[in-house]
Amino acid sequence: MPYCRAFSISRTNKTDRDALLQFKDKISDDPFEVFSMWNDSVHFCKWHGITCGHRHQRITHLILRSMKLVGSLSPFIGNMSFLQKLDIQNNNFIGEIPLEIGNLYRLKYLGLANNSFSGQIPANISGCKNLEALRLGGNRLVGEVPIAIASMSKLTSVWIYINNLSGNFPKFFGNLTSLVSISAAFNNFVGRLPASLGRLQNLEYLYLGANGLSGTLPSSIFNLSSLVSIDLPQNQLEGSLPPNLGFTLPNLIDLNVAMNQFTGPISASISNATKLMKLALSQNKFSGNVPTVEKLNQLHWISISENQLGSGVQGDLKFLESINSTSLEHLAISDNNFGGTLPESIGNLSSQLNEMIIEGNRLSGNIPSSIGNLRGLERLNMGDNKFTGSIPHSIRNLIKLKEFAAHMNKLTGNIPSTIGNLTELMELFLYGNNLQGSIPPSIGKCQNLLGIDLSQNDLSGIIPSQAFTISSLSIFFDLSENQLSGSLPEEIGKLNNLAALYVNGNNLSGKIPNGLGRCTSLVELQMQNNLFEGNISSFLSSLNGLQFIDLSSNNLSGPVPKFLEKFQLQYLNLSFNNFEGEVPTEGMFLNTSATSLKGNDKLCGGMPILDLPSCSMNKRKHGSSTSHCVIIAVTCGIVVALILLLLLMTFYWLRRKNSKASAETPSIGGFQQVSYADIVKATDGFNSSNLIGVGSFGSVYKGNLADENKVVAVKVFKLKQRGASKSFMTECEALKNIRHRNLVKILTACSSVDFQGNEFKALIYQFMENGSLEEWLHLYLASDGTQRYRLSFVQRLNIAFDVACAVDYLHHQCQTAVIHCDLKPSNILLDAQMNGHVGDFGLARIFPNAIGDLLASQTSSVGLRGTIGYAPPEYGMGSEVSEDGDVYSYGVLLLEIFTGKKPTHDMFKDALNLRDYCAAALPERMADVADQQLLFCETEESSIADTSSNQRNISARVQECLVKIFEIGVACSAELPRERMKISDAVKRLRSLKERVDKMGFR
Repeated sequence: MPYCRAFSISRTNKTDRDALLQFKDKISDDPFEVFSMWNDSVHFCKWHGITCGHRHQRITHLILRSMKLVGSLSPFIGNMSFLQKLDIQNNNFIGEIPLEIGNLYRLKYLGLANNSFSGQIPANISGCKNLEALRLGGNRLVGEVPIAIASMSKLTSVWIYINNLSGNFPKFFGNLTSLVSISAAFNNFVGRLPASLGRLQNLEYLYLGANGLSGTLPSSIFNLSSLVSIDLPQNQLEGSLPPNLGFTLPNLIDLNVAMNQFTGPISASISNATKLMKLALSQNKFSGNVPTVEKLNQLHWISISENQLGSGVQGDLKFLESINSTSLEHLAISDNNFGGTLPESIGNLSSQLNEMIIEGNRLSGNIPSSIGNLRGLERLNMGDNKFTGSIPHSIRNLIKLKEFAAHMNKLTGNIPSTIGNLTELMELFLYGNNLQGSIPPSIGKCQNLLGIDLSQNDLSGIIPSQAFTISSLSIFFDLSENQLSGSLPEEIGKLNNLAALYVNGNNLSGKIPNGLGRCTSLVELQMQNNLFEGNISSFLSSLNGLQFIDLSSNNLSGPVPKFLEKFQLQYLNLSFNNFEGEVPTEGMFLNTSATSLKGNDKLCGGMPILDLPSCSMNKRKHGSSTSHCVIIAVTCGIVVALILLLLLMTFYWLRRKNSKASAETPSIGGFQQVSYADIVKATDGFNSSNLIGVGSFGSVYKGNLADENKVVAVKVFKLKQRGASKSFMTECEALKNIRHRNLVKILTACSSVDFQGNEFKALIYQFMENGSLEEWLHLYLASDGTQRYRLSFVQRLNIAFDVACAVDYLHHQCQTAVIHCDLKPSNILLDAQMNGHVGDFGLARIFPNAIGDLLASQTSSVGLRGTIGYAPPEYGMGSEVSEDGDVYSYGVLLLEIFTGKKPTHDMFKDALNLRDYCAAALPERMADVADQQLLFCETEESSIADTSSNQRNISARVQECLVKIFEIGVACSAELPRERMKISDAVKRLRSLKERVDKMGFR
């Protein structure tokens, strides 16, 4: 009998050992060589990550966290029947969670979080009846949470955050009365929060943010006195918070309901939740006064921005005086209706405060000097208010400050010389005030500045040369619309990282310095409306990255530089100067709609549309002195008449500009435009119900043009956003001469003024009924809240082919070659038949000659051109924009379409990216990285003969096709441009694959 027992133990030990070897066999990458000692030289109980029980030498713990392991989880894991803790979190496991996991009835802790597991949560996980901690967050799990989990009565924590789980939030969670924490944020749960959660008397943490939850919160939740954290941001919850909130939740530390639809006042009882550390109520519709919070002496975070709080009167900020927490780090009250003055007691706030954001209110009076007491501040934003007086000198004490914004106020006085104390400053925004005096030379001590905007003030004097020694300046340097005088110093050449320089609207004079030619990163140069004189220096020929140049309304002379022909400009304005001689006719000068030369009377030649005199025309001989007198007299009379006429026309234009802009505006780039009034009518006054998208430079609305009874998409540009006007011009220029079935069709444009006389620009496109590819790949709810069907294999293949054809056309088949520069799913739009259309040409680059100039493109220096994850690596190092860059973006896009995984997924860090992830799986493990939905395609006949063997055959054929698709994606997204597949070759391969798929009968 003892012998038999020993044999039994030996046998079961072998089961555990074999299971471990099967586990190891499913690992394809082990960068830390975790498994190097998993061999017979050491007993398996001593293998890395393994713990065995003392009595039976059976495995009780398998812990391999954060080892960068790549592979799938072996089903043999279910043979380790003594396992109590399985923790493989923070790795790169893929594939489905094996059903055999349900055999681990002794398991107490299951940690699979932060991997790439896909498929559904297996229902038989309920076999783990002793499980206490279920950690499945940060994966790609889909479907509803299985109701079988309701039987797992010992669960204390359920972490299923950051997945693609859907359906109503499970009511049965209310039966798991041992639950202490629920973390289900960043999923697709919808409907109301179940009242059954009120039965969880042990619940402390409730994290349900970033879902689609709606309706009011059940009152039962606010009776859970155990609650420590309520975290429900980014939903569609409504109603008001209960008035007794602070009494019923005495242990509350974190209350976060930001980005919902809550209304009503903030309950005064909140002050009774004395343990509260974080109060986040921003982006709702809360109204009324903010209650005092003197009892909340542990507050770290207050965020109540973007509500309707305050009444615009003195006393609105009384609650600030009641803050006595010495731990406060973040205070954000921006974009409300707060009025009155900023109390002097603001300086008594915590020395730990590092962010104070009070912009977008109706605050007035002086900025209190006590603000200098807040020495821990790193970000101070008080713009878009009504502050008066001067900037206090005590600002010098804020030596940790990285952002200082006091724009769009009524500040006067000088910029304090003590600004030079802020040596950590990265952004300085003081535009739109009434600041006077000169720019202090001490600004040169702020050697970390990335952007300076002092525009729209009354600054005078010369620009100190020290300002041009800030080599860190790279985003913009804006001194426009002031009274600055003198010349630009040669030191300007030290700003060799600067992307945009604005000195327009001043009294600057002298020659354009040669040193400007050393600012080789410049993309935009605006020097109009000054007194600059002399020739445009040949030194500027090195600025071949410029896209926008405006030198109009100066006293510049000499010839129009021929080197400008080689610049890939989108806008050039040399009007109202004294240029003379022949106008160049190549490059930029072919694009007369984006070039302005008017007001230069001595120019000749150029494109015929400019209607300039021929340069070969002989000058007429002078007549007699008498005729000279007659000519002079007549000329003077004509000039006087023209001046009167000009005054009348100016008066008429100003009246017309400030009236309702209902008349047709001039055409842009060949498009027949519509008026602002037409756009307002089409979009029902830009009604939010018609809003279908928001981007960096504008918002897109669904509209109906009454005259044509046509549903359209209207892109309205946010002209206050820097770069929006350029984006409008770029899209006009890119789309006006290109036509392809897979490009979004531009129908018309509007460049006008709104009813208040503000500049207004919009583009009207063909409406795409099915939205963007981004929504179909990653958002599983349609705009109406219904479940969105997943894209089939054939649909994805067709869309991928459509995009490839469009890119091939842009590069090689249209008269003006275009580099899109921002290929990604959100810029691929789908029509009613699910055909793909490439859109959003706001970052595009245009090349006059489709073949010759494509390789002669210049560098772009406004940060990274494109979007992180899709932009090729060479763009990040300042290399040329090229067709190879678009091919790289297309390759990443193709891999994303068929893996369902974004290139910015959390798993792609350190040395791993989407391309390498897919390349490593080819060809044998392709099924592991593909979107699992694609492995279950149907034929048209499947409804008649839907046998399992037929289904397996279909899946195998899909996998064969997927291998070829992934090969194309990997080849297109090679790191080195010269190694990338040509887009025309990708089109050929995809066309051949489509024909093959059609013959297979997939749908």
